[in-house]
Amino acid sequence: MTVQGLFSARANAAAQISAVPRIAIVGRGFSGMMTAIALMKTVRAPFHLQLFDPNSSVSGGQALASARSSTILNTRVRDLSVSVGDNDDFNDWLCSNAAFRAAVPAAIPGFRQIFVPKEIFSDYVYQRFSEALAARRDITVQVCNDPVVAIRRSHGNRLLLESANPANPLFDTVILATGYGLTAPDAGEQDASPVRAQRLVARPHAVLLGSGIRVVDQLLQLRDSGYTGQVTIISRRGFLPQSHTPNSADPVFPVEALPQSLPEIVRFIRQACREAEEEGRSWQSVMNGLRKHARSLWRPLPAREKHQFNRHLRAIYDSHRNRLPEAMHLRLKRELAEGRTVLRRGRAGRRGLSGLFFTPAGSAAEEVIHAERIIDCRCQAPDLSAPLIQSLFSAGLAMPDELSLGLAVNARGEPFLEDGTTVAGLFAVGPLGLGSLPDIDLVPEIVSQAYAAAERVGERFYPQVKAV
Repeated sequence: MTVQGLFSARANAAAQISAVPRIAIVGRGFSGMMTAIALMKTVRAPFHLQLFDPNSSVSGGQALASARSSTILNTRVRDLSVSVGDNDDFNDWLCSNAAFRAAVPAAIPGFRQIFVPKEIFSDYVYQRFSEALAARRDITVQVCNDPVVAIRRSHGNRLLLESANPANPLFDTVILATGYGLTAPDAGEQDASPVRAQRLVARPHAVLLGSGIRVVDQLLQLRDSGYTGQVTIISRRGFLPQSHTPNSADPVFPVEALPQSLPEIVRFIRQACREAEEEGRSWQSVMNGLRKHARSLWRPLPAREKHQFNRHLRAIYDSHRNRLPEAMHLRLKRELAEGRTVLRRGRAGRRGLSGLFFTPAGSAAEEVIHAERIIDCRCQAPDLSAPLIQSLFSAGLAMPDELSLGLAVNARGEPFLEDGTTVAGLFAVGPLGLGSLPDIDLVPEIVSQAYAAAERVGERFYPQVKAV
């Protein structure tokens, strides 16, 4: 499907596509749609944009996956604007939504500090995409549902996308926005269990795998749908998300003499949290402030210390940065206190006819947790063995980061190689760069990176045209 500016005739589409730079975005989740918005608002000269994703419907990625009205985003409205330089854009959009204002009258005159359902945020993102497209009569946008299986360098310094559709495979710029992976499972989808398992389970029992926001979402959705059985949460490290403060926690972070080693950084952050609480603020304020300095602290660490962080500290760090709205956290605490939900630390193994094989932390003995439902809520890391990613490595277009969490990229999302050079025309926006850029899986960081990548694209194609 091809759309040429929403106010243009389609007759000249083919001619225009061949005459202007061609840009491909692989992935139509939040990272992909945000990058498309940034390109349309930043590159002020004609281009053709092609969006690739094997899903015929736009999922919104893992950040917006399985959005239901009961699923609340864990970030306040004030931090969810897709308009760079205008932090109130999402708030203004909500204020202009009469139905939302009627449903949440207590928040008037503004909604900056509240948490909203994921589907509301998804509607906002796609409306802003539609508006950006409608304002551009000089570009064409094409949506393709064929999966991209490889990217290679072609003649003339262009990039060749291999997919099931052989038409127009050459692009001047390719932006990977695949989030956590191309085939990540839907966290809200229950895994089919054998009928026999339901006969072997003595009482209703569900097992949830994971430790992040998604596992709590799924737990509360089960309860809201009337499920009264026992729930067991299996977490590798045994951590669950902490709570946001009732009101805004303005970021604070001491910046004098920032530490240089991992042990010093840990002590520094703990001390900053203690001092903030002694002064009447909260540790959440320190964690909010840390986000502005995370990259400068992370970048100079030696690979050995980065691996130590990933093995021993990432789980607790994630539980403090990806926090729950206070009301959701109180429900989680009540579930655990009443014993209706049990948290078990250990490793989930293979599935049997009656449930799940499980190895508790600190033990080598495997046991069976009998359950009629097993729901995987774990956030899937990018699959570096996927054919698309492997094609980049074999073509010398990218390399893994130091932790093999994704691709080695700079702040604009440009993959870099062992000699420090970047690959012209190729970008990886969003969670694919998590090993290089801490917190690049969060909305504000993705927004900033998308605009930085779009500015670089504009400079490359139209150096005489000023970006706005």
